[in-house]
Amino acid sequence: MPNYGVIDLGSNSVRLVVYEVKNDRQASYTNKDFRSLMNDKVMAGLSAYVQNGTFVQAGIERAASVLKGHLKRARYFDCKRIDVFATAVLRNCENSAEAVAALQDAIGMPIALLSARDEAHLGFVGATCDRAIDRGTLIDIGGGSTELTRIENGQDFANVSIPQGSLSSYAQHVAGVLPTRQEAEAIAQAFWQQVRALPDASAYRAARFYGIGGSVRAAAKMHAQVHALETRPRALAPHEVASILDLLQRDPGTFAHQAVKAVPERVHTLVPGCLIAHALLTGFGADALEICKYGLREGYLMERMLAPAASPRQRAAKKAASVCAAKAAATRKQAAPERAILAK
Repeated sequence: MPNYGVIDLGSNSVRLVVYEVKNDRQASYTNKDFRSLMNDKVMAGLSAYVQNGTFVQAGIERAASVLKGHLKRARYFDCKRIDVFATAVLRNCENSAEAVAALQDAIGMPIALLSARDEAHLGFVGATCDRAIDRGTLIDIGGGSTELTRIENGQDFANVSIPQGSLSSYAQHVAGVLPTRQEAEAIAQAFWQQVRALPDASAYRAARFYGIGGSVRAAAKMHAQVHALETRPRALAPHEVASILDLLQRDPGTFAHQAVKAVPERVHTLVPGCLIAHALLTGFGADALEICKYGLREGYLMERMLAPAASPRQRAAKKAASVCAAKAAATRKQAAPERAILAK
């Protein structure tokens, strides 16, 4: 069974995951078709190296050092293919092209710079590899950005990226380690202003939200720690996210001790991530945030690395099936008003 290595160069962390794939010639994949052999994360904090909009040389050196270490570890697994992709930290800086080129020269291999739309879509592909989501909103709170994806009839639409994440919120608004009440309010207000500026913010209103990425998992771990749960919850209600934030205001000392136990590497970004999650849940009227196990890296593996290996006939069949599903969804949507009239 072949191994595939995926390196995710993010604003907060740089993570290597090596997957063992049962059969890399299939037309489509689920979580049952691969398993993780290695999952190694380095908290590089690369967004701190963006100064006046420019990703500075020290950041390039730091990123290159981490990437070289990951590549060395990945090669021990005799990977059939190793890919590196980057997200908001390199996408949003003013010298994006130059920074990517410098990193590629330093590590001796290409880096795929994902667009905001690609990042949101691939997150959806990964999130749905172990479950079917018919309708809802998918959120990915990263270090430097937050992706929103509207889901209808099992398909993703209106993929957007808001250039504010947990780490960038911390860097821009917090003077110490944990935000004060005023700093927390500033984070939430700044984020919601950007949400309101979206072309059609109401498109993301849904009863059920789905979350991927480290920030939502950190919130779930913190909830489990505070309430002495043996396992982290599969979903969080808005009031449960609010209770994490309330604990900080009521008892900062207890909050800090619990956070160090739950998510030691994310103590400084835990609250900003919870503030963003709470703003989205309450602002769009969601009843719960379901925590997804898989996300962007699995989506990249399946669609960017494994899908191209399928035969032309398999790819054509998959595309035809997708088109048929889209047409069926459109037909159902068009027929809905007619059924309502007949019901009257």
